[in-house]
This record gives sequence, structure tokens and C-alpha cells, in this order.
Amino acid sequence: MSATITIRPTPVAYELRFRSLFDAGRGLSFPCDAQGHVDMDTLSDRARHNYLFARTVIGREYTCPDVQPSGAC
Repeated sequence: MSATITIRPTPVAYELRFRSLFDAGRGLSFPCDAQGHVDMDTLSDRARHNYLFARTVIGREYTCPDVQPSGAC
């Protein structure tokens, strides 16, 4: 009898992070895939509003977003 072991990689969750240009504590982050695509249908109304706002004010309020694994600093 032979046993087969299947190892599945642990899925990694990602965040799209917008860092504030003026206040390090005022950044915004949103769940995304590894390429930085945010599924807006899964966001709450408030999160969707914040996401669209952050995209609009890149360079004025927030930096260009970075994709990072969830929980990374």
C-alpha cells in the first residue's frame, strides 16, 4: 500500500496599500489579489468610497499603491 501526500501551498492574502503623503497613520489598505486587483463587489459601501477616493487623489493625498502580503508592515 502506497500513501500519496498532497501538499497545497497556503493561500496568501494581499493588500493594496495607499500611504498618506502627509501622515503615516492615515494610510488606506484594501484586500486584493497578487496583481493588485481589488474586487469592489466585496467591499462595504464605506470601503468602496474610500478606495475610489484614494485612487482619485494619488499624488495629492496618497502615494501610488503597493501590493503587499496581508499583515506585512
